[in-house]
Amino acid sequence: MSDNFPELVDELTADEAELLEEVLSDLGESRRKFIGQSSTAVLGAVVLQFLAKRTALAGEEMAEFVPLGDEQAVKVSFRVNDAAKSVSVDSRMTLLDALREKLALTGTKKGCDHGQCGACTVMMDGRRVLSCLTLTAQCEGRSVTTIEGVAKGDVLHPMQTAFIKHDGFQCGFCTPGQICSAIGLMHEARNGELSYVSKDMRKTAASITLSDEEIRERMSGNLCRCGAYPNIVAAIREVHTGKATDPMAVIFDMSKEGSDATV
Repeated sequence: MSDNFPELVDELTADEAELLEEVLSDLGESRRKFIGQSSTAVLGAVVLQFLAKRTALAGEEMAEFVPLGDEQAVKVSFRVNDAAKSVSVDSRMTLLDALREKLALTGTKKGCDHGQCGACTVMMDGRRVLSCLTLTAQCEGRSVTTIEGVAKGDVLHPMQTAFIKHDGFQCGFCTPGQICSAIGLMHEARNGELSYVSKDMRKTAASITLSDEEIRERMSGNLCRCGAYPNIVAAIREVHTGKATDPMAVIFDMSKEGSDATV
């Protein structure tokens, strides 16, 4: 192999020769000096390493130029924050990626990308959805509201104001999803939709009053890694009841429920 190795080196292209120099430089030797001093076994190992790198590089180049088939492209027309939008996207693109990459609405956050954290929550036709699990193609003719469309110009939505007042956020990453989810649950309560912890199945939309337990259950799909849950509950309770809420009262109620549960 040592006799054939110089011929292999001489037949390399400029890019391949540069790649081989990179392999040899790791050993601190020049190409020619290395060839003259190395044994057949060492030369064989270097050749194998060089060929492996060349194959990997060729694979990367091939992957880079693989075009996306036209059959995957779909055109979707829908309304986003009361504005008509039309986008051409891959049929597999999620609403989350379309909002962030196609429409530059980066307020909606990509957290787990598996529908488990709630950071990507938006509202579609007034109902909250996880945009990371919703295909853009499903939004044809629908109306989507993101955190950018919650306020009316410079006038904040009451839920945004309450979150600020009660410090319902710390790092703020989950806050857009929290606020959209909170607004969504208010709509659900007004529509008389029950939750897992609802005790009276005969309640109508007009008679539903959200307890802190109800709020926590309905918001359980939105995670806050900073742990601002009592403040979030206080903000939602204040908007729901229209009465000022003390976050400390929420903390006390949570501790009381916890002590009752252990009895």
